[in-house]
Amino acid sequence: MEHVVLNNGVKMPLLGFGVYQIPKEDCERCVLDAISIGYRLIDTAQSYFNEEAVGRAIEKCGIPREELFVTTKVWIDNYGYDMTRASVLESMRKLRTDYLDLILLHQPFSDYYGAYHALEDLYKEGKVRAIGVSNFYPDRLSDIAAFNEIVPQVNQVETNPLNQQIFAQENMVKNGVQIEAWAPFGEGRNGIFENPVLKEIALKHNKSVAQVILRWLIQRKVVALAKSIHRERIQQNFEVFDFELSVEDMETIRTLDTGKSLFFSHQEASTVDLFVELIKKRRDLM
Repeated sequence: MEHVVLNNGVKMPLLGFGVYQIPKEDCERCVLDAISIGYRLIDTAQSYFNEEAVGRAIEKCGIPREELFVTTKVWIDNYGYDMTRASVLESMRKLRTDYLDLILLHQPFSDYYGAYHALEDLYKEGKVRAIGVSNFYPDRLSDIAAFNEIVPQVNQVETNPLNQQIFAQENMVKNGVQIEAWAPFGEGRNGIFENPVLKEIALKHNKSVAQVILRWLIQRKVVALAKSIHRERIQQNFEVFDFELSVEDMETIRTLDTGKSLFFSHQEASTVDLFVELIKKRRDLM
């Protein structure tokens, strides 16, 4: 496994296993499969409703806790200093761990400043090893980095061949923040797995398109999160350290960048409306 070193000296695996949209009934098995294959970074979130399943897998896997890198994210409805602090401690309980390797603020809305101050204090107390944000665009990332005591260690954003986050990554490097990719496969949107450019590169290396995408991210020093509920695909996604893309391959993939999200823009008012509705729906589930 290759690693990056965060701005506070913590080592973070460059490849992880994400559990977004994995049903509760499958999650524990999938995480156990991933850990047995060799994944050490496991990424979940309060809003995924599967922290407890991840916690059971962590407890059962047989791997020393210090060898795992466990990440979760604070949901918007838990923002504000007191609620964020309480929710993180509850996440730790569900995950059956007395510390987190990384805790992120999930979205750049509502009282994320109060929430971030809670993360800073939890970091100082040693309850979390690294803190960060998710879906923070360059302006908001620069803002939170400039006007807080602790610069975020990580910013997790949509990053894939069709939305490559070139400028965003440059801004993160400038601020000393590590970029991490969600939706590296774009959830299959826009025919990404059938893209002729990616298929040609995959054929040349005798790899799948998914493996090429993960390798492309790793070579850009982007932490990548792969997800599947099928053990054979989980295994295949892990087999990306035995080949290397050429400079030409990397430049060719760069031509696919549209600079646009495959999902939504956090800078549009309609996205705020979308998350207001999501908050309401998740309240009914919690």
